[in-house]
Amino acid sequence: MYLPPYFASRDPAQAARLMREHPFASLITTDDDGLPYVTHLPLHLQGAGAAEGNFTLLGHVARPNPQWRHLQARPRAVVTFLGPHAYMSPSVYPDLARVPTWNYLAVHATVTARLLDADDAQGKDDLLKSLIGDHEPAYAAQWRAMDPELAGKLLQGITAFELTVTDWQCKLKLNQHRKEAHAAMHAAYAAGSPDERALGGWMEDLGMTAPARPQGEA
Repeated sequence: MYLPPYFASRDPAQAARLMREHPFASLITTDDDGLPYVTHLPLHLQGAGAAEGNFTLLGHVARPNPQWRHLQARPRAVVTFLGPHAYMSPSVYPDLARVPTWNYLAVHATVTARLLDADDAQGKDDLLKSLIGDHEPAYAAQWRAMDPELAGKLLQGITAFELTVTDWQCKLKLNQHRKEAHAAMHAAYAAGSPDERALGGWMEDLGMTAPARPQGEA
């Protein structure tokens, strides 16, 4: 993606935070006609190696979804995560010669896929339990108590995969290069929508809330 240096983060903790807080991703493969094919799906970021930027993602698609066949034939793919995003008014600047823009946080990852065997019920079960743990831990007991025959049929209806991240980009577009706008932008976001408040929180975490010093002051 287009990534000016002032919006780029190489901090794996920030990338991991985005992927965990906003796990509903887009998996992009190439279909048999050479066109992009996209599935929107939740992905689980494994804990091991994430702190060092060695990311592994777990996911699955419905068996009728042809995308698993794309991964089987061409294992290299792209995954994108979109975090909070919001409009930014030019009114945050002290002068009028400005234009509006849109702020957002995103991670793009190049991945290599490994499909689980169709008969690997245990592997699929482990993967689903990871997703359950992410989103509704209390449901785990109901899943474990399900009739084994029904659970087996449900597992046969999905294709599960492991995605090893070979390269990644993390973009934090928060107007970092325009410090004169930070105080007003943060105040507007802090009083706004959930996405705006989330961006305001990221500004705080990045140390962007201190008022800009007057020009020439040390």
